[in-house]
Amino acid sequence: MTVYRLENALQRYDWGSTSALQGVLGLPVDGRPAAELWLGAHPQGPSVVHLPGGRDVGLAELIRADPYGVMGAGVVDAYGPRLPYLLKLLAADRALSLQVHPQPHRARAGFNAENRRGIALDDPQRTYRDDQAKPEMVVALSRFEVLSGFRRPQRILTLLDGLPGDLVASIRAALQSRPTAAGISQAFALAVRAGQSSDGAADLALTVAAVADRFEAGSDSPRADETVVALAEQHPGDPGAVVSLMLNRLTLRPGEAMFVPSGHVHAYLSGCAVEVMASSDNVLRAGLTHKRVDVDALLDCADFQPGPAARPRTVPLGGDLVNYRATTREFGLVVGRPGADSTTLPARGPRVLVVVDGEVEVTTSGGVQKFTSGESIVVPHSAGSLTVRGGGLLALSYVP
Repeated sequence: MTVYRLENALQRYDWGSTSALQGVLGLPVDGRPAAELWLGAHPQGPSVVHLPGGRDVGLAELIRADPYGVMGAGVVDAYGPRLPYLLKLLAADRALSLQVHPQPHRARAGFNAENRRGIALDDPQRTYRDDQAKPEMVVALSRFEVLSGFRRPQRILTLLDGLPGDLVASIRAALQSRPTAAGISQAFALAVRAGQSSDGAADLALTVAAVADRFEAGSDSPRADETVVALAEQHPGDPGAVVSLMLNRLTLRPGEAMFVPSGHVHAYLSGCAVEVMASSDNVLRAGLTHKRVDVDALLDCADFQPGPAARPRTVPLGGDLVNYRATTREFGLVVGRPGADSTTLPARGPRVLVVVDGEVEVTTSGGVQKFTSGESIVVPHSAGSLTVRGGGLLALSYVP
């Protein structure tokens, strides 16, 4: 078995960049957004494998035809004949939704419940698209702005200090009476549900206006206030703008990474990144989106324990390649430039590689091939060890 080229699904969500992925893939810059490139076998956007002789098959079909050759016995025994991860290139000009991903048992229960109710998988009112959890990891390719996890209660209270309205007063009261995860849960619920009534919507507008005035006057917390103002401009009337005051605001520099476990409240704001996740499209949203919002499901799944964003473990490889590992069995990720000397990458199981920029030389038991920006491949388990060299920027996902 050799290395196979892939053709991948491009998702044109409205928050996507109008130039970044187009540049990687060599597509015309025509004003249309391109948000995510999906590399994997998820049924909502499966990759197509170009086989020798001109025949094309879906990646899932290739796996089913020879699961042990493509996946290896260890991966098949652990996950069955399916690819357990999904690799993405992500390019955001505007904020993604305020969201969490469900834990395994909640994903199974929610998916089965919606099936019993007869909700089609492509129905916009569907919350659970599959029965899988979706832990994920993101590695910045450019300056990448995020909201991730909850600030400490005292810090939230400081950011709310002096802001008018009943909503802010109620949030402050919840945090002051219980400066714990329980208090954050109550405060968060008050905020995300505020838009569901006319009084709450008016309070949200009052709070946003006060934050904007504070920012213009020279705020003591300009980054937090600027985030509120920007989100309110992107999504007028959305509670996510005010909720952002409760969340940690982070900037990831190129090569810096963040792990998002199940239940972790987060929102990506802007920038380009490589993202790898368990192969799922389960997203529970509470705001900053035109897609389905399911506040009750999000509150049921969310972890309200305050603290900083989780960082994956990093292991330097050859050149400036870095192996990123989080506390999940489904995926690992290598990102970077190999350089002039050959570097051996993880050899077990199925590997998906995409070149983000420049040219990379790939060597397997099937020989040596060169790939350039926008090209991607699947390397089956039976292809054996994989080495790379060259000045190009690559991302490779694998099963640890």
